[in-house]
Amino acid sequence: MTRWTPDPTFYPSPRDAAGAPAEQLAYIAAFDRSAEQPDAIAVVDTDPASASYGAVVGWTDLPHTGDEVHHFGWNACSSALCPTAPHPHVERRYLIVPGLRSSRIYVLDTKDDPRRPVLVKEIPAADLAGKAGYSRPHTIHCGPDGIYVSALGGGTAEGPGGIAVLDHTTFEVRGPWENDRGDQYLAYDFWWHLTRDVLISSEWGTPSMIEDGLVPELLLGRRYGHRLHFWDLAKRSLVQTVDLGDQYQMTLELRPAHDPRKEYGFLGVVTSVEDLSASVWVWHRGEDGQFAVTRVIDVPAEPADAADLPPALQPFGAVPPLITDIDLSVDDRFLYVSCWGTGELKQFDVSDPFHPVETGSIRLGGVVGRVPHPSFPGERLAGGPQMVEVSRDGKRVYVTNSLYGSWDDQFFPDGVGAWLAKIDVDTEHGGMTLDPRFFPHGDEFRGRRVHQVRLRGGDASSDSYCFP
Repeated sequence: MTRWTPDPTFYPSPRDAAGAPAEQLAYIAAFDRSAEQPDAIAVVDTDPASASYGAVVGWTDLPHTGDEVHHFGWNACSSALCPTAPHPHVERRYLIVPGLRSSRIYVLDTKDDPRRPVLVKEIPAADLAGKAGYSRPHTIHCGPDGIYVSALGGGTAEGPGGIAVLDHTTFEVRGPWENDRGDQYLAYDFWWHLTRDVLISSEWGTPSMIEDGLVPELLLGRRYGHRLHFWDLAKRSLVQTVDLGDQYQMTLELRPAHDPRKEYGFLGVVTSVEDLSASVWVWHRGEDGQFAVTRVIDVPAEPADAADLPPALQPFGAVPPLITDIDLSVDDRFLYVSCWGTGELKQFDVSDPFHPVETGSIRLGGVVGRVPHPSFPGERLAGGPQMVEVSRDGKRVYVTNSLYGSWDDQFFPDGVGAWLAKIDVDTEHGGMTLDPRFFPHGDEFRGRRVHQVRLRGGDASSDSYCFP
C-alpha cells in the first residue's frame, strides 16, 4: 500500500480536485433482493470516447448471499494529505463494501485490473460486533487516522448505533470510535470539518425499525430520527445535539462544505409527518459559538389519485417527495437533491447556503409519473433518482434508482427494476441535461438492484480536504 509519493488522485484542496481528470470508470453497488444470487460490484465505462461507453464492463460477485450491499467507499483519499495524517503515502486502491443486512464488510482491490476488483479480505459480522459493539454497517469515510464505518445497530442489541474504525493497513476492526456518546442512540450518516475538529452525525433508526420496510406506526408516532449531533472529533465525545422537531422524520444525508475554511453543511430530511413535505437544512455556527440548524429548502408533496398509489400511500392521496440523498459539488456551488418518491432530481445554486436558488430539475420514474428515459421513451421507469454522485469537476452527475430493498417494495410493489443515468451539467449557469448515450439498466445488472456509485479516482462525496 505504500508509495514514495502521494497517490495522484489525492488533492490538498477542493480547488485542485475540481481540476482532476474526468473519471473513466464507475463502481456500482448491485444487490439481489431475493438473496438467491450473491450481491456484486458492477463496473461501468464512463469514457465517452470508448466503444463500451455506458455499458457494464466489469463485475465482481461477492462470496455469500443476503448481504444487501448498499453504501461503500475508498480505503484512503485526500484526507491523507492533512497535516495530522500519519499516512500520506497510502493509495486510493481498495473499496470497502459493507453488507447492510449481513453485517459483513468486504475489501476489494481495484489496482491490477480496475474493471475486475478482487476480493482480498472479508471482515465477519462477529468481528464488528465483538471488537466495536456494532452491526448493520452503512457508510464508509476515509479519515486521516483510519477508515470510519457508521453502523445502525448494536453488536448484541438493537442499539446504540454508532461509528467503528478500521485500520488503514490491515483493515482490522480497531474498535468503536466514541469515547462519550451522551444520549445518542440512533445513527445513520456522519461527516466532519477536519480543520475544526468537529464531527456531525445524523439519525435514521435501529435495524428492527428499517429492515422490513417503513413502519407507519413508528412514522406517525414520530419515532424515527429527528436530531443532529455535533462531536469533538479529537476527543471523540458528544458536545451538542440539535432536535429539528419530531415532525421532521429521518435526518439522513450530510454534506459539509468542501472548503476547509467553512463550517457549514447541508442535511436532507426525508419527510414531515404534518404534510408529507421533505426539506433540506443547513447547520452553521451561531453567534454564541453553538451550532444551529436552519431549514432552507421545502419540497411539497404532490397530490395524486389514490388508485394510482401503492397501498402505503393510498390513505394520504399524495406522493411525498422523500428526499433520500443529497450531494454537493466540490466547489460548494450546486446542491443536488433526490426526491425519490416523485421521481425528481433538483439542482440548487447554494453559493449563498441560506438562500438556495433552484436552477434545474430532471424527472425519471416516480411513484405515479413513471417518467421514461429519453433513450427508451416507451419504457416506464420505476424507482426514481435516489443515490447521487457528482464528478470532481462538477460537470457530470450519476443517479441510481433503488433506495433499500424492503422500502422499494412498499413504494413500488410491482417492482423497482434497476437503472443508472448520467446527467450533464451547465457549471456556469446551472441546468441539467440527461445524456442519451448513457443508460445501463434492466438485464445489464443481471437481476440485481443498484444503489451507490463511486467514481474511480474520486468524486464529490469521497474526499475531505485540509487546505483551501
